[in-house]
Amino acid sequence: MQNNKIPESEVSHWLDLRRKVCERNTDFRRRIINGTYEKTNYSHDDSSVFLWINKEPGGFPLHWHSTVEIIMPLINSYTVNMNKSTYQLNERDILIIPPGELHELTAPPTGLRLVLLFDLSSLTKFKGFTRLFSLLSLSCLITGDTMPEIHAKASELLLQSVEEYANGGDLATPSIHALLIQFFVLLARNSEDTVPAALPAMQPNKQREYIEKFNTVFDYIEHHYAEDITLETVAAKIGFSKFHFSRLFRQFTDTSFYDYLCIRRIKAAEALLLEPSLPITEVALQSGFASISTFNRVFKKFKECTPTEFKEFYKANNRTR
Repeated sequence: MQNNKIPESEVSHWLDLRRKVCERNTDFRRRIINGTYEKTNYSHDDSSVFLWINKEPGGFPLHWHSTVEIIMPLINSYTVNMNKSTYQLNERDILIIPPGELHELTAPPTGLRLVLLFDLSSLTKFKGFTRLFSLLSLSCLITGDTMPEIHAKASELLLQSVEEYANGGDLATPSIHALLIQFFVLLARNSEDTVPAALPAMQPNKQREYIEKFNTVFDYIEHHYAEDITLETVAAKIGFSKFHFSRLFRQFTDTSFYDYLCIRRIKAAEALLLEPSLPITEVALQSGFASISTFNRVFKKFKECTPTEFKEFYKANNRTR
């Protein structure tokens, strides 16, 4: 959809909201950049949400951050390059970028797009949300084609978040958190709704039982990933043989149990590698890897560089602007 198809009143409305957002985000221009790592500079000390309505042409060079990023073009398109893939986002398309992923943003000469950064750790206290973390280990694209059942509602929740953020007030932060919780619950439930397709021969009550069992598994991994976890012990916890568990786990997540566990450990290692005084061996142990050789091999498989290269690149490019 092109800019000239947008009613002038809507353009004026978004520009007015952008002005209000700019007034709240007075520190945005002092972005903290360490090499390709960007530290999220929240507007308020008690907030885990940063929201921006971007209209600058050009975009942002390759970078990553420890927060999840949600991008939704409001007027005109936006391009995201990540993991050797290019996402051409149209108006109201939603792209969720997981923490730790290098990505590059390219904007057209004109347009507006919503950029929202959110600390997922604020959701860890809610039982069942670890299922969400498995969904966000990779990028997630929500459009009218990819997720028609939830796209309209998801975009509506993000638009409401913009309004709350721009208008401020004492209740703005809890209201935004409530809207984002609804957003992520919507995404998680939509994922659960795909389970019948993966288990077509199962009765609905049995499908629900299996969903609950695997939510228990995700919770367990989230709290014990740094320990010596095996497929056999996790399968036994929910009463499955390792072969049955392994097959079902792949149907639920589109990945193997060990790859899922490794991805979670790598996410933990990425944060630890930014600590200059922490040796690589200690990072490996704290992340759940039994040996440095295994850590090196697995890290390179998923990040296309070694832990040492990752750490050295961060140190060599350490800068603030």
